[in-house]
Amino acid sequence: MKVLLTGATGYIGKRLLPVLVDQGYFVVCCVRDKNKFHPEESIRENIQVIEVDLNDKSSLHNIPEDIDFAYYLVHSMSVSKDFDELEKRSAINFRERLNQTNVKQVIYLSGIVNSQTLSKHLNSRKNVETELSRGNYSLTTVRAGIIIGSGSASFEIIRDLVEKLPVMIAPKWLKTRCQPIGISDVIKILVGILNNEKTFNHSYDIGGDEILTYKEMLLEFASVRGLKRYIMTVPVMTPRISSYWLYFITSTSYKLATSLVDSMKVEVIAKDNELIQLLGIKPLSYKESVELAFMKIDQNEIVSSWKDSMVSGRLNFKISDYIKVPTYGCYKDIRQMQVTDIDACLDNIWRIGGETGWYYANWLWELRGFIDKLFGGVGLRRGRTNSTQIQPGDTLDFWRVLYASKEERRLLLFAEMKLPGEAWLEFHIQGNTLIQTATFRPKGLAGRMYWYAVLPLHGILFKGLIRKLTRSEV
Repeated sequence: MKVLLTGATGYIGKRLLPVLVDQGYFVVCCVRDKNKFHPEESIRENIQVIEVDLNDKSSLHNIPEDIDFAYYLVHSMSVSKDFDELEKRSAINFRERLNQTNVKQVIYLSGIVNSQTLSKHLNSRKNVETELSRGNYSLTTVRAGIIIGSGSASFEIIRDLVEKLPVMIAPKWLKTRCQPIGISDVIKILVGILNNEKTFNHSYDIGGDEILTYKEMLLEFASVRGLKRYIMTVPVMTPRISSYWLYFITSTSYKLATSLVDSMKVEVIAKDNELIQLLGIKPLSYKESVELAFMKIDQNEIVSSWKDSMVSGRLNFKISDYIKVPTYGCYKDIRQMQVTDIDACLDNIWRIGGETGWYYANWLWELRGFIDKLFGGVGLRRGRTNSTQIQPGDTLDFWRVLYASKEERRLLLFAEMKLPGEAWLEFHIQGNTLIQTATFRPKGLAGRMYWYAVLPLHGILFKGLIRKLTRSEV
């Protein structure tokens, strides 16, 4: 049977895909950019990849008519201020296209919407469910609150807060109650309801067995990490101040922080665990979910991360639009150095950023990241998902990976920091020479002034960087 998977490059979709293939399904993966999708070799015979933009009706004709089931796992929460309109339009376009197919069941992952007063984000999720329910198929909706797993937005934000702040003076919404659920349980549920007629045309709230405040979640997280933390809540933090508090301390973008603060004031508690009982699932406790997440992190086995989503950066672009580095009207810093050990040099390049850092004058890179945060950029806190592997579309601190091929000995990065222009950084080993090229395409006079202002720093950073990369030991 054939399953349509939207959001195949997203946090949930990446984890759900191999499980569906293992269950014997042929999966049609909907992606906005094929260059950002890199499934494991072992499953490629059992999948089809199509480019679909749910806001572009013409692209929806790429969806085949002979699909049996479909997952709707997309959202636009941090794309723009009008994300609710975008989400509604996407749902309508999706429904109209699926009405022309053979699909029997659509599965939608939503948010818990039991509170009398909903945030803009949760209200949008509810409206999407309403639109999807009007199709000529059976809709099964599962509504989750906080999802805990390595790489999830909730997990990474909690981790940033706990590991960076011994004492927190926090907003009063930390007293809001929620019902977290582990990512492994979410995947089990999403697979368990597929082609399960008992769940057709039903909606379910899902959550773990514990109801916790955000403060309790932070303290339990600290306990798992063996850290002593003190949290004081104050009533004077406005939503704007709360958003900045999250933005500067954690790796989230400001748009996402604003939406999260809006939602964190609303209790997200499941009505019941009827579906978990129906499927015979015993959910992990919050503590067990955190411990499992760190086990994956310690083993460098993070399958997906919210940071690799395009909405975690400043632009929502297709990689193919930027993969060809321009030359006209650009400034370049080109440096070359002989390589004595090519494999070691490649390993150095492939470990750059994140926990490894930038090899030389890291404090200057950190300063640049801090300045970027001050101006509303992404800063350095996004890090990287995997410490040794890089795929196009991945985040790498304040860069986005455009191209990565060890066979071709080439890595190309695109800057997502706040800049008066566009910037690329490329590493390419040709013969026994590493060529390191920084390219900047300025925007107006401000861009030209910026380039010359940072030129002395480039002389320090880029010279030191290439020297370190070409060493066999760093």
